[in-house]
Amino acid sequence: MSDIAESLVEFVRDHYQSNEFIPLHAPVFRGNEKRYVADTISSTFVSSVGEFVSQFERDVAGYTGSEAAVATVNGTAALHICLKLAGVGQGDLVLTQALTFVATCNAIHYCNAEPVFIDVSRSTLGMCPDSLAVWLEKRATFSEKGACIERESGKRISACLPMHTFGHPCDLDRLVAVCKKWGIPLVEDAAESLGSFYKGRHTGTFGMSAAISFNGNKIITTGGGGMILSDLQTAARAKHLTTTAKKAHAYEYVHDEVGFNYRLPNINAALGVAQMQELQSFLEEKRALAERYRAFFSGSGFEFVDEPAECTSNFWLNAVLCPSREDREQLLKETNESGVMSRPVWQLMKDLPMYQRCMSDGLKNSRYIADRLVNLPSSVKSG
Repeated sequence: MSDIAESLVEFVRDHYQSNEFIPLHAPVFRGNEKRYVADTISSTFVSSVGEFVSQFERDVAGYTGSEAAVATVNGTAALHICLKLAGVGQGDLVLTQALTFVATCNAIHYCNAEPVFIDVSRSTLGMCPDSLAVWLEKRATFSEKGACIERESGKRISACLPMHTFGHPCDLDRLVAVCKKWGIPLVEDAAESLGSFYKGRHTGTFGMSAAISFNGNKIITTGGGGMILSDLQTAARAKHLTTTAKKAHAYEYVHDEVGFNYRLPNINAALGVAQMQELQSFLEEKRALAERYRAFFSGSGFEFVDEPAECTSNFWLNAVLCPSREDREQLLKETNESGVMSRPVWQLMKDLPMYQRCMSDGLKNSRYIADRLVNLPSSVKSG
């Protein structure tokens, strides 16, 4: 085993005080989770109507500083509705990044639109404002009606969808400025960034809407689950669409458009309310672990992925950039063989068969990162 892998395995096992298999990111339930779930079962309101759904929405909106929040069955559903609310439709283009989880692009596809892959910044791992500006200057123009379109195809560019990768905030001020110049709605994929702040303001509150995920591997979890952040008017529309577009009535089933069965069940929301009570302690523990990783990799030739300037990251998944792809492969192989889980970043979306034909700007930084990045165990301790 290489020196770095051997030292890393020892470091991780010492941190978690375990010789058993150590996962990448496991959920931790150490608060009121069992009590609240039991309360839900006792009430019989386990589906999409119940007190915990409303409480969870209030808690997340209050924590993030968003005007409103709408709970959904998962983060992908939240993204889908965010894009629909931005007006993304048949044949449109959506500017996003290739360095992301596949749900980002799948949500675009659900709208019958196509992703356009813009390169990321090495300092944030999120969409690079310079790359976005350059692509638009080269490829975009305005139609006679004032819509932003791609010159060659004539297709409308209906949204920009950056992701806050591993909880590290994008360069939001500059992304907002570029989108404003071109009249493109900004939707934030904040799936991984609950608890992350850009210049003191929570991620997910800069665009017209944002999506958060509460999957089992996120900083807090509802099992599945997601949340839409937006203003009050947009949230009212999101709630209508995610509740099968059902109009309020004492007993009749009245639906006024095609809707979606996307609301979060009350039993899942009960977990979420309890987990929100633990969020601050989770954030503190994850920051302490990140500080330990930072010190461990200092001077090693392996670059710890740190929070961007003027940002506070939740350090959802810690990561390191290896000197080469060969070093990455060796580290992945040796840590996993030793029972300490590590993972490469996702395959670039541009390389997946269903998105290979999509436009991109070359993705120089994305490919550099994909060749070198390794995610490291980042769970909060259960005790």
